[in-house]
Amino acid sequence: MIPTPVLPDYGGPNVRGLIPSLLGPGKWSESLPAWMPDQVRHADQAVLLLLDGLGWDQFQDHRHLMPALSSMQASLITTVAPTTTATALTSISTGLTPGEHGLIGYRMAIGNEVLNVLRWTSAKGDRRNALPPRDVQLYTPFLGYPVPVISQAELEHSSFSEAHLRGCRPVGYRSPSTIAPEVARQLAGGERFVYAYYGGIDKIAHERGFGEFYDAELRFADAIVARVLEILPQGAALLITADHGQVHVGTNVIRPSDELLALVALQSGEGRFRWLHARPGCEKDLAETATGELGHTGWVVTRQQLLDEGWFGPVVSAPVVTRLGDVALVAHEPVSYHESADSGPFELICRHGSLTSAEVNVPLFSYLPDKEST
Repeated sequence: MIPTPVLPDYGGPNVRGLIPSLLGPGKWSESLPAWMPDQVRHADQAVLLLLDGLGWDQFQDHRHLMPALSSMQASLITTVAPTTTATALTSISTGLTPGEHGLIGYRMAIGNEVLNVLRWTSAKGDRRNALPPRDVQLYTPFLGYPVPVISQAELEHSSFSEAHLRGCRPVGYRSPSTIAPEVARQLAGGERFVYAYYGGIDKIAHERGFGEFYDAELRFADAIVARVLEILPQGAALLITADHGQVHVGTNVIRPSDELLALVALQSGEGRFRWLHARPGCEKDLAETATGELGHTGWVVTRQQLLDEGWFGPVVSAPVVTRLGDVALVAHEPVSYHESADSGPFELICRHGSLTSAEVNVPLFSYLPDKEST
């Protein structure tokens, strides 16, 4: 039986609603949506910590390894489509759906080339000058506020950071041990809102899969959380969420047939959300051939169906539509769809991008220290 895709709830509990809720006008007690944690309504300051790659399902399966996170209030929210870092982090920082901000994948077609959004490169090399990040992603992050952003120092001046974090106040760290004391310093300096990012869970899942290395990383990440909880002053709420979950794929990589690829001009997206861009006049044949060949492993969906069903939000601007392929291969089985141009130094063991519960559902943790705990 083919499962139903888990569509993001863009109008409800969703990562895109966090920043508008926290930085919008009015007091938090009056302006927060009902799905936001109650603790925030009573806070004077807030910290949002992003744990890249920690899905709700993975947390539930491993919560015994994460006592600090397990001690916090937790609820389930959804991320965006596709469930990939470039798209989700931009929706978090801008408060917009993918259809609005336009970074609709890890590898995205712009004209006749495919841009790797995280590296801002294509087959033509570095594209920062030819495709300026501010022109590709037009919207100002964090509602225009110069929010302090605590993340790895090497990310500060990247093109992707310019696309989704420009205008912020970067506070780079060389070691994750710096996260908690830097959060404390920013709060003591009077910042009302602090954003922090940690990417270790995602990296280990990609490189090592689920197992002893993943378990060790979860313990390490939880220790970071425990230290942040220790330094929180009274009146400062901590919120923690993720950009996506993970699926263990391993060697289950499907190579499309030569018959199918003969209908394809180029491919974009990623292994679990692969866009096929049809050769002129081959759109219908491509959809039919892909369905017959791969429909048992994933949802084979046309661009129009995705738009009609609101996968990228209720509104997708005309320029963003041009970045989409004609047919999407969206895996519902633990598989990845191979493309020779989308490969790195090693095969990824855990992957994401699709719309399974393991990838779409993410946690929202919250904590507000009381007088006795400070």
